[in-house]
Amino acid sequence: MTSKATKIALSALVLLTAAYLGASSRFYTEALISAYFALTLLGATIIHLRISPTWRDALLVVAGAFAFVAIDFRILHFAPAIAGWLSFAGLASLAIMGVESIWAQGKSRNRHLLAFIPSVLFVISEYFADNMLTWAATIHDKVYDLYLYSFDASLHIQIPFVLGQEFATNAVLRNTALIAYIGLSIPIAFVYAGQVRRVGAKALKCFAAFVIIGPVGILFYNFVPALGPAHLFGKNFPWNPLSLDQITRLLLQPVPIPGPRNAIPSLHMAWVLLAWWYSRKLSAWERAVAMFYVIFVGLATVGTGEHYFIDLVVAVPFALFIEALFAYELPPLHRKRLAGITFGLLSTLAWLAALRFTPHVFWFSPALPWTLCIITVALGFFFESRLQDQPPAAPERPASSGACAPKQISPATAFPESQNHEDAPVLAEIPRL
Repeated sequence: MTSKATKIALSALVLLTAAYLGASSRFYTEALISAYFALTLLGATIIHLRISPTWRDALLVVAGAFAFVAIDFRILHFAPAIAGWLSFAGLASLAIMGVESIWAQGKSRNRHLLAFIPSVLFVISEYFADNMLTWAATIHDKVYDLYLYSFDASLHIQIPFVLGQEFATNAVLRNTALIAYIGLSIPIAFVYAGQVRRVGAKALKCFAAFVIIGPVGILFYNFVPALGPAHLFGKNFPWNPLSLDQITRLLLQPVPIPGPRNAIPSLHMAWVLLAWWYSRKLSAWERAVAMFYVIFVGLATVGTGEHYFIDLVVAVPFALFIEALFAYELPPLHRKRLAGITFGLLSTLAWLAALRFTPHVFWFSPALPWTLCIITVALGFFFESRLQDQPPAAPERPASSGACAPKQISPATAFPESQNHEDAPVLAEIPRL
């Protein structure tokens, strides 16, 4: 049993760490005012107040956020930013959850730990995501964007350009999709917290999948390193795609384009798919939040030119592979779990191999790539539904209801800057056709 002195020391460590991070000018400029990192931190607040929904905790979060505002903006004179306010709320939640985890007893401590430890790991994974993407860029000086672009064109509908033009003319659609894209942490936070309230520690499989899918996906980026049509076309995206005749005569080869190699599979799409799948048996409004993000994150990934359409297709079996990998309620050799792992992994690898080594096969007929895409998505959802077709788990006693909570979280990879390249994109100077 932990002594009172030890608890006091640990509490002081948690509070001093939060104070140091909140008052650090370097951490403020590098992380706290980043929209992605701020929303990931705010996700900690969502998890905090969903799992411990009391007015006391809500007021402590508000008080902590205002304390950081007073220190950073009034005393240290940091440049005010909205993202900073969101980050301060997240830091306050982490500090409160950490202290409560130290002092709580029994089941209450378990509940606080289920909120605190995953929140910390989500934030850490987001902070170091850029480092892994930078590593991938250093080992691949050339990318396979022409190959992925060729596949998308073989559908005879260049979907990223169609959606990109719609984004350029429809501000409401564009802004809604961009907010969803940047706020990827929201559905992850709601779904994880909802599952903790429903099944307690069994929700850790959701947490494990949400965290591990990031680094595993970055490893998969190395099979077919690519950036996205906005990086390939530059200022010609989305108004000047090549004609089908030009694309059929295009010499497919790796090309040097600077930027993060984070196109295929689309991790944004994989994350929101996991959120949707894990939202089963949660409330209708939690399911609605997850579905909203599936739709608008899917639109944003291609409409912004950060992904090709095929990136989203391959995200389906990849997400299935990760879910099946962590479906520990089933024995390791259970046929449904093995089917999910096998189809998910082999289908993902088969697509990556075909796109890289046999790209011209898809031009035989537009029916071929469309059929393969439909089959991949349909079988992915079929095997996933079988994976989840299990007897319902006995629910734990839910936490006492109380304060309302904000809405957001999770790890998520950073949204790449599109147009800051010194080198001209490969297809940037193609004239209007």
